[in-house]
Formats: sequence, C-alpha cells, structure tokens
Amino acid sequence: MTSEREASGKHDRILEGAMQEFLQRGYAGTSMDRVASTAGVSKATIYSHFGDKEGLFKALVQQFAQSKLGPIQRQQPLTGEPEQVLREFAQTLIDETGSDPDHLALVRLMIGESSRFPQLAQTFLRHFLKPGLEVISEYLKEQPQLQIDDPEATARVFVGGLIHYVMVDKIIEGGEVVPLRRDRIIEAAIALLLS
Repeated sequence: MTSEREASGKHDRILEGAMQEFLQRGYAGTSMDRVASTAGVSKATIYSHFGDKEGLFKALVQQFAQSKLGPIQRQQPLTGEPEQVLREFAQTLIDETGSDPDHLALVRLMIGESSRFPQLAQTFLRHFLKPGLEVISEYLKEQPQLQIDDPEATARVFVGGLIHYVMVDKIIEGGEVVPLRRDRIIEAAIALLLS
C-alpha cells in the first residue's frame, strides 16, 4: 500500500514530466507514454491520478495557476487604499506572470493550441484570467469613491492592459520594438482608474 507521501510524490513527478512534454511537443504531440517515461511512472499510474490527457493538462494548468496567482488570491478580498492596492496587484500580476520562462512557454502553447483545442484554452482562462478579474472587479465594487459604473468591464480594461504588456514584452518578446518600462504601464493603468 502506497503512503500519502509516495502518492503525492508521484503526482508531482507526473506534473513535472507533463510540463516538460507539453512544452516541448505541444498538446497534440504529447503522449501519455512519453509523460510516463519522463516522470518515471507507469502509464496506468497517470491514468489513475488524472483520468486522461485532458485531465492531466487541466491539473497542470490548475497547479501552475495556483503557484503564479497565489500571491494575488491569498489577498482576497483586497482591502486598503485604491492606489496602493491596485499598484500591488499590478506589480504582482506582471512579475508573477512575466518572469517565469515556463509560464511564458505555457501561454505560448495555449495560444498555439487554442484553435484546435478550445476547451484547453478555456481551462487556462478559467484558472489564470478569471480569478484575477473577479478579485479586481469585487474590489472596485467596494470602492464607491472611485465612482465606477461598471466594475466588471473596468476590471477587464485594467487587467487587460497589464496582460497586454506581458504579452508584448515577454511572450512575443516585442520589448525592443515597442519598449515600455513596467512601472510606466502600472502608473498609467492606475491613473485611468483613479481619474
């Protein structure tokens, strides 16, 4: 009988192996055999933990989202003065999503595979984009002094600007073509909300 620690170790090894394979071969090119080999487990073990390849990919996205968005999600609900809260949120979002090569590669993979596997892109959005939007939208609703008529749409504009910065600067490596310092985009995004 395997212990909880052994099961957890296998679970983590499978996810690490899956990350390597998905990033190297794409979703369609990744086989459960290759993941099993990379992770050093049997294919049956992968199926018992995750069900199928889609379940494995979803678990990988969920785990990655928790590690990247954990600092934002731990602050729920956001409290404090808008300028400080928005700045900390923006800095965390850009720093957490724009500095990890695996995250950037995973986003590139999702963009490349989204037309063939829209359900995977939806999983990615559900775990990466939606939580941040909900946190900011809820915070904006609770700030009557900002006089924001549509907190949900405003949250999308705010978060969208930050994500656009990460997309251009980091994901498609366009920082040399359209250079902009991180702090400038953050200050501009905050100014739009506070004006």
